Amino acid sequence: MTIAMAAYKSVYAVEDVERKLRNLSGDAQDALRTTYTRMIEAGGQRLAIKPAAVPDRDALQAELPNFAEPLEQVLRAVALAADSRDPVELTPMLLLGEPGIGKTHFARRVADMLGTSWALAPMNALTAGWILSGASSQWKGARPGKVFETLVQGEYANPVVVIDEIDKAAAAAQYDPLGALYSLLEHDTARHFTDEFAEVPIDCSAVVWVATANDPASIPEPILNRLDVFEVAAPDEAGRRAIARRLYRELREGHDWGGAFPPEIGDGALDALAQASPREMRRLLSTAFGAAKLDGRAELLERDFPRIRSRGPRMGFVQ
Repeated sequence: MTIAMAAYKSVYAVEDVERKLRNLSGDAQDALRTTYTRMIEAGGQRLAIKPAAVPDRDALQAELPNFAEPLEQVLRAVALAADSRDPVELTPMLLLGEPGIGKTHFARRVADMLGTSWALAPMNALTAGWILSGASSQWKGARPGKVFETLVQGEYANPVVVIDEIDKAAAAAQYDPLGALYSLLEHDTARHFTDEFAEVPIDCSAVVWVATANDPASIPEPILNRLDVFEVAAPDEAGRRAIARRLYRELREGHDWGGAFPPEIGDGALDALAQASPREMRRLLSTAFGAAKLDGRAELLERDFPRIRSRGPRMGFVQ
């Protein structure tokens, strides 16, 4: 476990919020009035947190065998910050690869490494352009965007925000759903980002950005130019075996019934599980544990994995 260091950072000015609240008209949305009140009560300070030392490199490489390049980028940023008073400065990154290779899982592990929180903005489910930047309070049912909610309602000034499947965000004629990123991905302009619902400047300069995509062709070039792009392949057989061992240990140690099973998965069960796509492994393991228990055994066998799908070129780690 890495000890974390933290300092407070001002994310927004409470006096700005108080001014907005005083100037609200009588017909203003109750949701907007409530938002301002909560912002005042919470105060504008949030924790900016970072590791006090570089995490175990070998352990992370074993856990994330197909993410060597982006992992190295994160560890370099942590190494610079850990031995100083500076925050972690990580260039926004794009993880590019086939569905299910673990891109979102990697982003969550980045948050774990930094000791901060994470939030997911799923662009594939985008039905309105305001998921990132909020919608004007003049619209019925309007609400703040994901960036505002993560910073204002959360504990940290430097959360990891995952723009999931950024290539699936289709721009509408009236509004570009990725428009907010032109300022959010630039350090200087991110310091004064204004959500369209609350209309109060917030400092997003410490946010760690991780975007995921299957195909970069539909991502605007100005957005790509703001991102470090990493092509991520599916894990090879050795990588899948390492992932299977880790998931076995996690499930065993995370449940009271796990103590009845040996600390490591047996060779036969591992051989069978490694033939599955890693996105299936956790589900298959849960079923196998139950099958063994029902059969009165305290060990997983190859026959506990009867429904493993054949691996295809698009298999990968669970997102």
